[in-house]
Amino acid sequence: MALKKIAKSAVAYRLLYTVVMRNIAVVTERQAEFRAKVAGIKDFDEAFGMVKSAVFEKFKMHRAGLSLILQVMPTNLGAYHILGSNVIVMNSYVLAAIRQLSGCDKEYNAYLFMVLAHEYLHSLGLVDENTVRQMTYEMCKEILGEDHGSTKMAKEDPSSLFPQLRSMVQTQFGREFHVIKDFDKAGQSYIQ
Repeated sequence: MALKKIAKSAVAYRLLYTVVMRNIAVVTERQAEFRAKVAGIKDFDEAFGMVKSAVFEKFKMHRAGLSLILQVMPTNLGAYHILGSNVIVMNSYVLAAIRQLSGCDKEYNAYLFMVLAHEYLHSLGLVDENTVRQMTYEMCKEILGEDHGSTKMAKEDPSSLFPQLRSMVQTQFGREFHVIKDFDKAGQSYIQ
């Protein structure tokens, strides 16, 4: 009788363990380190340096000399790369909304990292939106883990983490641009 109870308990334990482990995202040491770096991002240049490093590590692709411009845009656009240029334009309205909604640097930085990664891939000559979305998702998943905010937003969209964005409708492009100074410093030559 005691052996039957132990056997039933062992089977139940293994079943419970299997169910629990399937629902727990295991984060590697490397992912934990990269998560900490993303959470600690201080500015656009630092975020972009991390993006470039991650893209090179995952896809062995690189380019230098990009500029970042902030502009108010319709809320259905997070950012865009001007094909054939060295410019990424990021939606300052959405960026400010996420800053306000996130309540912490960790979530804001997750968005910043994901959007810059997406547009950086476009700047490398990848024009198909679905391909870039999939590549961004795969890279974020590999370096940050499946349950990280960047990965979730890359898989779906920013409203998956910030549902309030769906009700914050902005339909116009602003006429003012803000050029971010000291962006992609590592890609600038010493001759200015």
